[in-house]
Amino acid sequence: MPPTDDPITLSGVGVTYSGGARALVDIDLAVTSGEIFGVIGESGAGKSTLLSLLTAEVGATAGTVRVLGHDPAGLSRAALRGLRRRIGVVFQGVHLLANRTVRQNVALALDLRGPRGRVPASERRGAVDDMLGFVGLAGREDAYPSQLSGGQRQRVGIARALVARPDILLCDEPTSSLDATTTDGVLTLLREARDRFGTTVVVVTHDLTVVRRICDRVALFEDGRLREILSVEPDAGFAEETYLDRARRELGA
Repeated sequence: MPPTDDPITLSGVGVTYSGGARALVDIDLAVTSGEIFGVIGESGAGKSTLLSLLTAEVGATAGTVRVLGHDPAGLSRAALRGLRRRIGVVFQGVHLLANRTVRQNVALALDLRGPRGRVPASERRGAVDDMLGFVGLAGREDAYPSQLSGGQRQRVGIARALVARPDILLCDEPTSSLDATTTDGVLTLLREARDRFGTTVVVVTHDLTVVRRICDRVALFEDGRLREILSVEPDAGFAEETYLDRARRELGA
């Protein structure tokens, strides 16, 4: 694969699990710096495997992956840890630690960076509180997860993913359990993260509304294959056909 400035590039990538199950087949795509890139498809389309590939939780069995200029499969453990420090992840289930406050949950992302990337204690509190202010949780720093709404917990997850100022933010179904009003707030926050910090955002979802609201482009996956990459038209119409046909129509193809 020739050198590229794109933060994420995949060329001819396949992932086959033990037993022969093919999760991804011959994927070619590039995510450009500073864009919000959507990945949609029904269950089993390969979306989650794609995220796992980008964080090197799984390895490609064919083709070449480059993330921030590196092939994760070729890195030493130390170098891979360094690469992962530059990638934030927002999980579907948030996964906050129940016995830690909001501030402590967000600070954990800085504590786990390792000696070379560790933020000095004198700067850590300020960095965490600044990020909590950014996500709209100023004044809730000492609350525990059980005292927060679902939307507030997701905002803590976003703050935790962004506090180390990653180059890439990966979002796995970030609004799947939220109501419409809370979803709108979370999506606005992801767009503001891109605009303020220059973060490249990848949003994996099955919800076309999410894609229309914030994505610049979207990749349509089906049965492990990349069927199409579309530029998103926010005001596209609706048609009830197959999932991919509906996506094409709704997203303005």
